[in-house]
Amino acid sequence: MPNSISWLFPCPVCGVPQEVRSSKKDKPYITCNSCGVQVFVRGREGVQEFKRLLEKAVREGTFERMKETIRRYRLGCNICGTQFWIEPKLVETSFFDGRLRGVRCPKVECGAVNEWKEVA
Repeated sequence: MPNSISWLFPCPVCGVPQEVRSSKKDKPYITCNSCGVQVFVRGREGVQEFKRLLEKAVREGTFERMKETIRRYRLGCNICGTQFWIEPKLVETSFFDGRLRGVRCPKVECGAVNEWKEVA
């Protein structure tokens, strides 16, 4: 990878930033311990384009903005620990006054309503 900077790239499944590592042949890859996804970049053109993508994202602050989005909109269920993205269909409101009660866990067996907390 370019220079000796620690590069990060978001997991394509859960969005959590992962360290970009280099194989023995200096080809970049990531492994997401959260969801088990592995991404390998192969071919000279692919490796060069991936490096350009990383450099551009760092210059433009793309990954910093993505981290903020993940912090705000990716939740973990307080009961079963399932990680999930907030979606309108998961929002729970009060039947009586329409106030936001929280966000329901998407795991059918759980269904817990997790309290919404504003992140500063």
